[in-house]
Amino acid sequence: MLKEVSATRYIAPLREGGSLPGLVEADDRGMYVLKFTGAGQGRKTLVAEVVCGELARRLGLRVPGLVTVDLDPVLGLGEPDEQVQELLKSSGGTNLGMDFLTRAIGFDPLAFTVSPEEAGRIVWFDALINNVDRSWRNPNMLMWHGELWLIDHGATMIWHHHWPGARTSAAKPYDASDHALARFGPDVAAAAAELAPLVTEDLLAEVTAEIPDVWLAGEPGFDTPDALRRAYAEPLLARATGIHERIEGIK
Repeated sequence: MLKEVSATRYIAPLREGGSLPGLVEADDRGMYVLKFTGAGQGRKTLVAEVVCGELARRLGLRVPGLVTVDLDPVLGLGEPDEQVQELLKSSGGTNLGMDFLTRAIGFDPLAFTVSPEEAGRIVWFDALINNVDRSWRNPNMLMWHGELWLIDHGATMIWHHHWPGARTSAAKPYDASDHALARFGPDVAAAAAELAPLVTEDLLAEVTAEIPDVWLAGEPGFDTPDALRRAYAEPLLARATGIHERIEGIK
């Protein structure tokens, strides 16, 4: 399971993100970018971050470490920004933290070069998870110590917002025409040959086991958290085998 920490200090909001994540310090002395259960799509965004982040890590892609962060709403009492204060108050309990990559800079596709091999792995992965938020307008990638890191996977697996239509939604192609790495000639065929065999039932069971039960409880149509975990794994397993043949918009 993900490491568990408790927030001890709210430092500042990070206004680059639409869901208003915040920078916090925790009782392990680490600094984390905190994603709140009370923001935007709530816990489903956090589930997507865990599934996609932990899957990416196991496939050899670079993503910040993830932890669960216990948040006491009292931390919001001294916050002068009413929007931030309300967010803190509505997010008591288990939230998601990501390692804060100090001095990382945002990836600019016009300023950095990415090999076709690395671009292929990232485009293939984004096709697998149906990531609609890695465009040249908003790459959601960082350069840190000279390496490319992937962040912000909340806008993925859109089928989990309507489970009855999940199978149909997950079968759709992936449009990569606006992808931030499309200009680098991504070798998605090589990426598929390397990564698709790694996406197994066992691997996905391991990944979905990282989701805290509290974020899965009470989902309509599912009797147990484990039943919902299996529902998250099934579309990913199905997409892995042939999604590289259904990536549109790249040469």
